[in-house]
Amino acid sequence: MKRHATAQKQDTAALRIPIAPPEGTVPTPPEGLSDAEAAKRAAAGQDNRQTEQPGKSVMRIVSDNLFTLFNLLNFALAACLALVGSWRNMLFLGVVFSNTLIGTIQELRARAMLNKLRLLNNRTVRVIRGGRERKCAPEELVLGDLAVLSIGDQIPADAVITEGVCAADESLLTGESEPVTRKPGELLMSGSFLTEGRVTAQLIAVGDDAYAARLMRDAKRIRSPKSELMTELNRLVSLVSKLLVPIGVILFLEEYFLLKAPIADAVPKAVAAMIGMIPEGLILLTSVALMAGVIKLGRRKTLVQELFGIETLARVDLLCMDKTGTLTTGEMTFGGVVPLEADEAELREKAGRFVSVFETSSGTLRAIAGTFCRKTDKPTALLPFSSTRKKSAASFSDGTTLILGAPSFVTDKPVSEVERATGEGYRVLLLAEADGTIEGETLPPVTRLLGLILLRETLRESAKEALAWFEQEGVSVRIMSGDDPRTVAAAACALGLPGCDRIVDCAALSDEALCAAAKDGVIFGRLTPDRKRMLVEALKRAGYHVAMTGDGVNDIPSLKAADCSVAMAGGAEATEHAAQLVLLNNDFHSLPAVVAEGRRVIGNITRTASLFLQKTLYSFALSLLNILIALFLPLHYPFQPIHLTLISMVSVGAPSFFLALEPSSERAAGQFLRRVLLKAAPGAAGVVCCALSAMLANYFGTPDGIASTMAVLSAGVIGLGNLILTCRPFSKLRIAVCAAMCAAFAAAVAFLPDMFALSVYEMTARHWIMLSAITAAGVAVLILGTLLVKPMLKKLDLKR
Repeated sequence: MKRHATAQKQDTAALRIPIAPPEGTVPTPPEGLSDAEAAKRAAAGQDNRQTEQPGKSVMRIVSDNLFTLFNLLNFALAACLALVGSWRNMLFLGVVFSNTLIGTIQELRARAMLNKLRLLNNRTVRVIRGGRERKCAPEELVLGDLAVLSIGDQIPADAVITEGVCAADESLLTGESEPVTRKPGELLMSGSFLTEGRVTAQLIAVGDDAYAARLMRDAKRIRSPKSELMTELNRLVSLVSKLLVPIGVILFLEEYFLLKAPIADAVPKAVAAMIGMIPEGLILLTSVALMAGVIKLGRRKTLVQELFGIETLARVDLLCMDKTGTLTTGEMTFGGVVPLEADEAELREKAGRFVSVFETSSGTLRAIAGTFCRKTDKPTALLPFSSTRKKSAASFSDGTTLILGAPSFVTDKPVSEVERATGEGYRVLLLAEADGTIEGETLPPVTRLLGLILLRETLRESAKEALAWFEQEGVSVRIMSGDDPRTVAAAACALGLPGCDRIVDCAALSDEALCAAAKDGVIFGRLTPDRKRMLVEALKRAGYHVAMTGDGVNDIPSLKAADCSVAMAGGAEATEHAAQLVLLNNDFHSLPAVVAEGRRVIGNITRTASLFLQKTLYSFALSLLNILIALFLPLHYPFQPIHLTLISMVSVGAPSFFLALEPSSERAAGQFLRRVLLKAAPGAAGVVCCALSAMLANYFGTPDGIASTMAVLSAGVIGLGNLILTCRPFSKLRIAVCAAMCAAFAAAVAFLPDMFALSVYEMTARHWIMLSAITAAGVAVLILGTLLVKPMLKKLDLKR
């Protein structure tokens, strides 16, 4: 049976958020659906499951790894070799299949890890069935269910409000950052989330028919990851794919028609040049390293929702975070009351009356509710707390309104007791009374300041160690909070945050002054969500790579603005959906290990990428030089595919995968492609020097086989030399890898010369002397080039 009716296609740009439910909606009774009716509707395909599940299928992963551009090129080149019977030179297909297998297995492992973590992080929805409130998974909801939604909940399916008032943030659907008020009889669209209030809503469109599902299905474009690494690699792939075939064809035509080489020799030489230009291992290395990072982070209870979030995390040099949930546990403890215009008894009685009408879902209200006696008064109007208003209010039948919130947002009058309590590290709330009732979002004027309610947040002792790690690793920390900056500073100083005395009270600053203070301030207090975002954008303009952590819906604008977004599990569901990474253990102390893993992955990719590009560079250079020189000198291309298989195996392929898994704590640098090309250039120049010398030796009488052998041996030595230089500074693993690769190369040359088409046992003493001179010249070019490139790399380091 077809699941869900197919929604009529619309132009995405024309989609608008409707307010009223469609005509003919049958209301669900207040006691909700019965279990039997819910099961019946689920069996009829009216549940909330979507046809298109997140992530790739197994078949998609296999096909994506098998049918790549470079694999197709390799298969085509192998077919050319098969046509001329050059079976030995097809050995490179073993490397192709190995690469494909490794990439597929690693991606499947990463998929399994992500699915496991998503299951652990699966949210539930409160629903009324059979007159009782219960929890169920979002996909178990059915058409007509009554869902109970509160602050931070993401709307699981399109719904019409039956009870309550709320504010919904629809920015993920419309791009508009201002929350909109929704009342009974109005719609809540899937994909939006609540920023205020608590409502009961009837689901009127589920699964593929829900608004968010239709929007994703109709959208033709997928958001590209903000990845410098992938952008640079795509540029390289594009350039190579455009040049590879024309150069290979020209080289074949030159060998066959101009140099009169037999077709059985001309085809392998042209294929060798083309294989050398393909950096297929680099793409695989990047994918495998990132997937390995996903798996390792998963073991650390970190869910990677965007693969290239690992890269942006590795580049971070400034971390922005809220105090709550990071420096503190988010739990409040009651610290006392300070009566102002009411005595303590009246203050406590009015505080109990206020908290009785609100759901105690926040840490603030939980701390207060357990202290004051709850009343049974029914409010006539409510204004839920908002991170923008910094206050909430309730009106009662006696014509009075109680207002509780941050003192500066409740009254303009200076209150000296607030200054004293804040200086002692308390979080201070002001309870005030007003004559009149709430009208929409307008409060009556305050008539009495009843008193202060003091709260204290519990510090995370583990945060002290984490902050010290960030300071040691060159990552600056900024605290952005809606609380009074002095309260935030007291917590930060207690945990040893450097610069915690550089306090900025954002409520007193214009937008321009706030942006100007971004670079020098450390503690930013009294920030609204939109000004948090503004501050993050100002820091990015100042040249920082910014990471933002958050756990509440008020953090979503700044999370979306940051280069890297990290959500703390256990906070608002919508916040987790907006972040690139989610810390499932909800522990700020684990963030240093997560950052270190990102640095390890990207640092090792950058280090080993130069090994792959060395082969690409010298293959391009030799092919072009061979084409140009052939106009004057009939020089044959020196390599066959089997030669490049040997060189790549010992100097690039095998060592790169060992090195890519090494520890690395260095922050990832920018300008990836330029950096790795500079590192690869000296080795490529050395190989070109050796190969040209061997080609000239062939022109002046050295037999073809011996000249090719000299080119292969000298290129192998240069490749191993570049590997040794890349491995500096040495560790036990790096020394072992270098020694093993040198031994493997020597063993292949000594014991398998026929397999690799080498004529080592036909070389005379004169040939060995020539080889020594050619190799010495190549090594000299490698060392000189490395010295010349070093200051250029230092300049790039200064710019990062």
